[in-house]
Amino acid sequence: MNTQCFVEQDATSNILLRVTNVCGLCYKTFEEGETIYYDMHSYRYICKDCMEKLASNMNEDCVIEAGESGLF
Repeated sequence: MNTQCFVEQDATSNILLRVTNVCGLCYKTFEEGETIYYDMHSYRYICKDCMEKLASNMNEDCVIEAGESGLF
């Protein structure tokens, strides 16, 4: 699993109030003190489940491997 593309952080009240309070992929609501991950490639906070799914499909350059479907 490629986890170098993510920064692990605690969801602080500052992040929850000023940046986001939901996962950028699945829209799960973050709780204060929860471990969240900043996606360095797409510039968004995501939950652990989404981080693990993304990381399993990324190469060393934090790019989704060919063959993975995108938005369209």
